[in-house]
Amino acid sequence: MDRSSPSSAAALSAQGERAWWLRTALVLQAPRPVFAALRADDRDSAANRSEPVLLIVLLAGMALAIASAASTNYSGLNLAVWIFLAGGMTGIAAYWAFGALLYGSARVLGSQGSYRRARHVLAFASTPLALSLVVAPAGRHVFTTAWLAFVAWAAVLLVVGVQAVHGWTWPRAAAAAAVPVGVAALLTLL
Repeated sequence: MDRSSPSSAAALSAQGERAWWLRTALVLQAPRPVFAALRADDRDSAANRSEPVLLIVLLAGMALAIASAASTNYSGLNLAVWIFLAGGMTGIAAYWAFGALLYGSARVLGSQGSYRRARHVLAFASTPLALSLVVAPAGRHVFTTAWLAFVAWAAVLLVVGVQAVHGWTWPRAAAAAAVPVGVAALLTLL
């Protein structure tokens, strides 16, 4: 079959999408190859990872909503609806805003990468936040305590991601990641 045929292109696209779904889980145990794969930032590569990125962003946003003090104002079905709506909006806003911070700090340090790639690095680094939702049924106190570990894990993954994508030294990668992590820390103190 000709590689340029529409059915061949669809098969390759499906393979690429499946690979990114697998990488979504692998980022938790073998993050460097996952982040290194983000170096491919062409339109097709970005499209192949768009659904996993969206899922991570929405679930991480829901975890942020649960971790917020505002979640104590709701219960039952109202809580579920609030987590979905507020979490979705929070996740999307954080994706764009903190992606911009990561992009800007990386550019200052010499990155030639795109804003889209910075957002995708941030999204895959946020996978532990999405995973934290499995702890939510254990209760607010347990979730709040465990949440800090998931946040720390995500911050470490962000440094690993920046280092792997750019091939930078660890201090340079940490400096780029420090801007979005620092702003997030400041926002939690407000």
